[in-house]
Amino acid sequence: MTIKYAILGLLSWKPFSGYDLKKTFENSSEFYWSGNNNQIYKTLVQLLNEGLAVNHVEFQEAYPAKKVYTITDKGLSELKNWVLSMPEPPELRNTFLTQLAWADQLRDDELDSILEKYEYEVRMQLLMHREKSRREGATPARTQREAYLWKMVSENIVMFYENELTWVRRLRKELNENLIS
Repeated sequence: MTIKYAILGLLSWKPFSGYDLKKTFENSSEFYWSGNNNQIYKTLVQLLNEGLAVNHVEFQEAYPAKKVYTITDKGLSELKNWVLSMPEPPELRNTFLTQLAWADQLRDDELDSILEKYEYEVRMQLLMHREKSRREGATPARTQREAYLWKMVSENIVMFYENELTWVRRLRKELNENLIS
């Protein structure tokens, strides 16, 4: 996912300040993105320069003024063209699998220890994503179909962690039962 289209998508939902976009990325499962805050602001400038968004300044009593960004018709068209483009296959980047591939050198207790830690981390992620998916108002729901699509995106993320948890538990069980020699 490129940050440009994630921001356009969010702006198609409602106007956002740069700060609000940053918070949305930080708190969202659906918009995982590992970039820095400067990339958000650089992308907003790019969207303005390309005519895909406009902004205005909102003055606030107790806080500094903020720039609020809104998508343009050209931005909506750009977003639609991207949504219609060929979907990319999912990327699997799981550093733990690389660690595990070389874990035969560990003693049984060392291996079980890293598996236990991984299981704990996966379980925490699962709990966090389940909680995020329960929150109302965190995603667009302008139509029933849009609400359903967002529900399914969230469900996909939860199912990933459920599957990962099942897998690591099976792995630990089989190793501990000495099913693998």
